[in-house]
Amino acid sequence: MFKDRLRLCWSYYGKRYFLYVGLPDSKINRVVAEQKARQIEGDMATGNFDPSLRKYKPEYQQHQSISVTKLFERFMEQKAKDVTPKTMEKYRATLVYLKCFFKDVAAESVTSSNSEGFARHLNDEGLAPNQCKRRLEELKACWNWAIAKNAIASNNPWTEVAKRIKVPPKQKPKPFSKEEIKAIVQAFRTDHYYSHYTDYVEFLFGTGVRTGEAIGLRWKHLTDDCSIVWIGEILSRGNRRPTKSNKDRTINLTPKLQKMLLARRPANPDPEGLVFVSPPGKAIEDQNFRTRAWKKILSHLQIDYRKPYTTRHTLVSHALDSGMNPVNVAQLTGHT
Repeated sequence: MFKDRLRLCWSYYGKRYFLYVGLPDSKINRVVAEQKARQIEGDMATGNFDPSLRKYKPEYQQHQSISVTKLFERFMEQKAKDVTPKTMEKYRATLVYLKCFFKDVAAESVTSSNSEGFARHLNDEGLAPNQCKRRLEELKACWNWAIAKNAIASNNPWTEVAKRIKVPPKQKPKPFSKEEIKAIVQAFRTDHYYSHYTDYVEFLFGTGVRTGEAIGLRWKHLTDDCSIVWIGEILSRGNRRPTKSNKDRTINLTPKLQKMLLARRPANPDPEGLVFVSPPGKAIEDQNFRTRAWKKILSHLQIDYRKPYTTRHTLVSHALDSGMNPVNVAQLTGHT
């Protein structure tokens, strides 16, 4: 008893703990306190003890019924404010696997054994190690967020299982040779359907910018003589945001790129207008461009397929081969 209220006292690994049940002393309330004590004893015996004691406090009990899928949906709602639509697609894919495996299981009841089982489920579904690790790290982040919000106990069952997934090294795609670059640009220039994208492709090869950086480029980002370009934004799936490294940079353009940009620059360009657009005059859709134009041009030329993003790796490789200082290359491309 403490101040006419029931209180539990115990020791665990040499540390003294106190939990105020918050109820006056009575026969019925002592039964409630004993049930709480048995819960704590069980958690200590199974390694699920919460040293912060939040798990055992009365105000915490209202959160125990939230299911795994409902908790992750709330996490997604929160993340939607900060992440890209592409990232949200990955979260939605994870949610599908959670619904299949956990169904209506309460988030509070998930143990390290359950997380191991879910990892095996992902593997059985044919997911590659990097995909498995990404989904487990999403769940680890979800639980950390819920713990910080006091929505669940401080025990995170996803921490260790995410660490154990080892992603094997992956060979980077082979850069395009100078001959392949010339052939690709020329093929776009002479193609009846896709010649519209020639300047866009040439800009990718000539600057090494990320595809989203080129797609989001506005006329206000170029100097009046088109000799210098400012890179500080990405446009992806209709969402404009800062660059991947969250840093801006300027690139001195070659005379060839400068001439190309001046040729396509309107007499009085809208500063907010996009430099490179699709045939209907809208923002280029990266997936549409890759599947329709890029793949067909490479197939026609019988060049091994590599994503348009490989234009970035290509510029880096050729710059290093020519003896350019790696620090200067990093500054040029915006690598950290």
